[in-house]
Amino acid sequence: MELKEKYRGVIVPMVSPFKEDFSIDGEAINTIIKSFVENETKPFVLGTTGEAPSLSTAQKVELIKITLKALDGKQPLLAGIGSNSIFTSIEDGKRYADLGVDALVATVPNYYPSDAAQMLNWFEKLADSVPLPLFVYNIPMTTHHSIPLDVVETLSHHANIIGIKDSENDKARLEESLKRWKDRDDFMVLVGSAVLSVFGMSRGANGIVPSMGNLMPEIYHQLIIETVTGNLQKAEEIQELTNTISSYCQAGRNVSKSIPAMKALMSIKGICGTQVLPPMLRMKKEEEAAYIEQMQKAIENISVIK
Repeated sequence: MELKEKYRGVIVPMVSPFKEDFSIDGEAINTIIKSFVENETKPFVLGTTGEAPSLSTAQKVELIKITLKALDGKQPLLAGIGSNSIFTSIEDGKRYADLGVDALVATVPNYYPSDAAQMLNWFEKLADSVPLPLFVYNIPMTTHHSIPLDVVETLSHHANIIGIKDSENDKARLEESLKRWKDRDDFMVLVGSAVLSVFGMSRGANGIVPSMGNLMPEIYHQLIIETVTGNLQKAEEIQELTNTISSYCQAGRNVSKSIPAMKALMSIKGICGTQVLPPMLRMKKEEEAAYIEQMQKAIENISVIK
């Protein structure tokens, strides 16, 4: 149970803030982490929202070092080790362990098609080789694979695999996952599809992983509080408002467009700059102006939950 408490609540897939020259923006990281700590939120770096595939090894190491210093032990740090090379994933896992990361998060490789046996082999070899607890990360949007629940079931009994972060927006799949694992003390379910936050938490999920938590961690923290204390009507109101804001950011945009859109709004709030790494591009100025106006109106409406 102590393990599940460590990773309970809101875990935000943190953006990677960059300066104009593409170097890591340490000041912005400090700002982000301060807001996370104030709202009992845990950072997950080097995931999809963190532009992990676009960062160099040196950038990843620097980002982790700055994040750990800013956290100062107040919250655990999760780090992604997704790669198409298992050797790179293992090396990264060992490197991040040496830096002081608490847990690792890994996807299936996305270049070659993988069947169930290949996925199982991939995660077992990873879990056997890395020195930190491992979360299985299911995100068909970017990997083009949905990890079968029977594969996850087998992996759930591996001593070094402690949970699944599932970003597949599938209510039936989530419900089945929770039926299987919500009562396990050694394996947890993290809801990676933010629109299913209340649905998942009210049925026994251990936490949620909303990308928009970069912008408003306090709102998702309140959503968790209302849900776990049984105030589901209030929780659903918050869910509806966060869904609206998320849809403004993500609707009609693939992930390579929604991340720049999120950073544009974070920039207006003074959290970080708008810079993104190639192949992504910043929003065009005319698009950004209309988008910011729309988003600011939506965020004003969220004050009703206070």
